[in-house]
Amino acid sequence: MRATSRPGPWKRGLVLAALALLLGLVMLAHAWITDRGGLGSLVETFLPWSALFVPVLLAGALWRRSASATIALLLPVTVWLNLFGGLLVDKSHPGGDLTVVSHNVDADNPDPTGTARDLAASGADVLALEEITPQAKPQYEKALARTYPYHAVRGTVGLWSKLPLSDTKPVDIKQDAGPMGEAKSAEAKLPDTRALRTTVATDGGPLAVYVAHLGSVRMVPGVGFATDDRDRHAKALAEAVAAEPNERVVLLGDLNGTTDDRAFAGLTALLDSAQETAGDGFGFTWPSNFPVARIDQILVRGVAPASSWVLPATDSDHLPVAAGLDW
Repeated sequence: MRATSRPGPWKRGLVLAALALLLGLVMLAHAWITDRGGLGSLVETFLPWSALFVPVLLAGALWRRSASATIALLLPVTVWLNLFGGLLVDKSHPGGDLTVVSHNVDADNPDPTGTARDLAASGADVLALEEITPQAKPQYEKALARTYPYHAVRGTVGLWSKLPLSDTKPVDIKQDAGPMGEAKSAEAKLPDTRALRTTVATDGGPLAVYVAHLGSVRMVPGVGFATDDRDRHAKALAEAVAAEPNERVVLLGDLNGTTDDRAFAGLTALLDSAQETAGDGFGFTWPSNFPVARIDQILVRGVAPASSWVLPATDSDHLPVAAGLDW
């Protein structure tokens, strides 16, 4: 009697089935999740990791011998593969007329000279650095001088190049909000500038290169996932790129967010991710000791990424990113 009274496989594990459907709906409709308290950005930042819930739910479904829960898992698996399955395939190919590298070198880096030497050894033709301090700047300049005869630093970001640079200028990403910030002169803003634009003279013609370090995001008690500064900077940077007359554009930098984050919709509508186009895997970059998110980006327009990869760790808390670009 007990055997005949037990629920069938379709009626067992209904809670697990509901959780599987909920997981799939969250992935499917992540863009509609409210961004109050930064919730939407937080979910989108770690969206690739949602796959970890699938084996947990599958184990529960098998333990409960639940057909309904097992079938329900098809939704999150299908949605995840649709969103991220393409990143599991190596899309790189030989070639690359120009190699670019970007690295947040960390303001607290204990060995700027060693970091600079490691980056120079990467073979980069164009090297972007973020979070350069006034104290470390001379060390980077000295260590990179032999490999890169041309360089430009504006505030805390800089670009080193084997090719000539011109038209270098800071980019206003609205770091200083409100009337007090708007009243600051360009000279007053320069020491804290976190974005620049320059032109690199390549064999294929002029290339507009942007280097940016957008505002940090963090969990704040009572507030949530604080992204206001980062989001404001991203919007201003997208406006600058939209106004760029050069058809060939490369954006290098620590954007403090993934390309899945809605805050970067303005940028991703204009530029393509080198990692998504020509990379192998997710290319996570932060934190360097156990990367969980790719917040360091190489975004392009008018050039074709041939390959994209992550370089070995330096003394920074970020990993460097690299890409080979074709004309």
